[in-house]
Amino acid sequence: RYNEVIQECKERNTATILTVNGKGDSAIMSYEKYNELMDELQLYRDLAEAESDVREGRVSLASETYDSIRKKIESMEL
Repeated sequence: RYNEVIQECKERNTATILTVNGKGDSAIMSYEKYNELMDELQLYRDLAEAESDVREGRVSLASETYDSIRKKIESMEL
């Protein structure tokens, strides 16, 4: 039965929920789908962090950042 469940997960590209006493207990999914979900979760976390940076004013224009880096490099070359 294990092979059938795994094959179904791969074919449908979804998780299969295992139940205990009629309640969801565990989920089985393909490794590919798991990695896809983890990548998506990380993207959402990164976006939430970026939104927080914007709200808290922890941003600057790219041109200002490049100018600052350029000045630091130029001062190191002396």
